[in-house]
Amino acid sequence: MTDTEHVNIWMRPERPARGPKPAYSRARITEAAIRIADAEGLEAATMRRIAADIGAGAMSLYRYVPSRDDLIQLMADRLMGEIDIEGMPTGDWRADLTRYAGELRAMWLRHPWIATAHRALPGFGPNQLRLIEAVMGVLDPHLPIDENLSLMAVLNGYVEGAARDEVSWTEEVRRSGVSEEEWLAQSYPYVRQLLESGEYPIFGRIAVEARRPRLGRDEQFRQGLERVLDCVGAAVSAEAAEATERRDAG
Repeated sequence: MTDTEHVNIWMRPERPARGPKPAYSRARITEAAIRIADAEGLEAATMRRIAADIGAGAMSLYRYVPSRDDLIQLMADRLMGEIDIEGMPTGDWRADLTRYAGELRAMWLRHPWIATAHRALPGFGPNQLRLIEAVMGVLDPHLPIDENLSLMAVLNGYVEGAARDEVSWTEEVRRSGVSEEEWLAQSYPYVRQLLESGEYPIFGRIAVEARRPRLGRDEQFRQGLERVLDCVGAAVSAEAAEATERRDAG
């Protein structure tokens, strides 16, 4: 089958209309793949390894999941199902988006391998569609759809960028055995040399005056998120003002 003929995994029936009940399921295969990836990284979640985990033949699993790309789509969509959006939208857009951002960050930190599996092209699996309906539904009463899309891209980009940074630091600490605090202490002689040179005044202000690098990860995330939500709030207010003007002009 060529790439142009590839059928979206969500369009493939999981089981034939007739015949015996399948011995396995996509859900079981996906859960096994996630367990392996959580423990050893995404590359370890091969069909052979998954088959050994669930007691199947590797080739038999391709009847359920035809390709590696399909497996990753199933895994990524399964993780989106962990994001708790029950009851959203509530009518309080800022509270809803704060909750969503925290849930998204937590999912990334529970499953750091998602950083290597993130796809530019959406798969539109059931959990992703559920997120789109709920989360974009938060701003739908307030903004045109294009503005909504743009601001959600900003929000998701902020959360994913912050989570990637946390994941990278965690991996570096694991690899090197040196904590962030120890790394900063080891770097101090070089930083002092740079400060004394006077050649990097902005860096000097960051090193001496900035509070943000000294905050914990949770507080850094919260502060950055507040700035992103302030941007959303400005767009919501501007749209409301324009709507009022149009109404008054009419």
